[in-house]
Amino acid sequence: MSLLPVEEALRRVLAQAQPRPETERLALHDCLGRVLAEDTGALLTHPPFDNSAMDGYAVRHEDIAEVGAELTIIGQSAAGHRFQGRLGRGEAVRIFTGAPLAAGADTVILQEDTERLEGNRIRTLFAPAKGRHIRLAGQDFDKGEITLFAGNVLDAGRLTLAASMNHASLLVFLRPKIAILATGDELLPPGSSPGADQIIASNSFGVAAIARENGADILDLGIARDDRAALAAAVAQAQAARADVLVTLGGASVGDHDLVQSTLLSCGMTLDFWRIAMRPGKPLMVGDLAGMPVLGLPGNPVSSLVCALLFLEPLTRKLAHLPDRSRLISAKLGAPLPANDRRQDYVRARLSRELDGALIAHPFGLQDSSMTKVFAQSDGLVVRPPQTPAAAPGDSCIVLKLRDPA
Repeated sequence: MSLLPVEEALRRVLAQAQPRPETERLALHDCLGRVLAEDTGALLTHPPFDNSAMDGYAVRHEDIAEVGAELTIIGQSAAGHRFQGRLGRGEAVRIFTGAPLAAGADTVILQEDTERLEGNRIRTLFAPAKGRHIRLAGQDFDKGEITLFAGNVLDAGRLTLAASMNHASLLVFLRPKIAILATGDELLPPGSSPGADQIIASNSFGVAAIARENGADILDLGIARDDRAALAAAVAQAQAARADVLVTLGGASVGDHDLVQSTLLSCGMTLDFWRIAMRPGKPLMVGDLAGMPVLGLPGNPVSSLVCALLFLEPLTRKLAHLPDRSRLISAKLGAPLPANDRRQDYVRARLSRELDGALIAHPFGLQDSSMTKVFAQSDGLVVRPPQTPAAAPGDSCIVLKLRDPA
């Protein structure tokens, strides 16, 4: 089987994936980042009454048409405590921001545009336009008006709007469930005391973080030994939990100790492909097990993370009803890079900005796919398409951004 181009691999990963239709109703405080499952209308009108946008005086415009008009204060209107009477000729009501507009008033004059006189009287120093500083009832939205729509990602502004519309809860799509299985006799969980031939399993934490960041819940299947029965039991656990995707870490090649692919095939998986024309991350396995997509990520930590960013992130977002996310940005190289071969390279790099705002990518000298420290220090990955010629400092490049430069 020849090496598959990255773009074609991604197309095939996403081709059969369908956003899950199930929904749940959650309290507003639990809805941040969730995707709304239905068009949602206002349960009331907002504002429910004409009110003042500023502190000042509610007046009749005809009484203040000329600067220097004198008015008598007959009461006050505060938020939650409206003035109960009606404004007459030559009268004013002291009013505060958000307070209901006094009956008979049609304008608010700012307190700083008046001077206080003796005997509850004011004199105007400015003549505002009629209707100034008044928020009309329904200015924001009317009862029954649809203001949030299915597919909206619920952020701070949309949650505030939902609360203003008097919704205590919202119907949202369920998060996709991503099952993650690490494999290998050599692996131990963090906090362990590894023996001479053992290492600490780290891949699942970064892969899970990428999935969670893109709208998924995680089913951690732990570490399976290089044993067909143990691997099959973990696969069965993912199926029993109705996982939307099974992600395996390591063991997807076809060496004597790489049992993941063959075990999954014996469990009924249909293999789509398993080798990608990319570096790091060539031994990526993609298949389907009774309708559950399977992503077999490489065992080297950096390869695993890069493949998760390129394939698991867009797959998870599609399943979660989230919009596409592009991490690709333009930059200039801060160091030379050699010519590339038939594989697409993802070169770890630190990003900086020049005084004019230009983004500079500084590739690290060491690019081994086992080096998690270099990846953690990287702000982006310089994307080098197949057969790209050597590049010099200052040349344009495309970067897959991991984070904003410090």
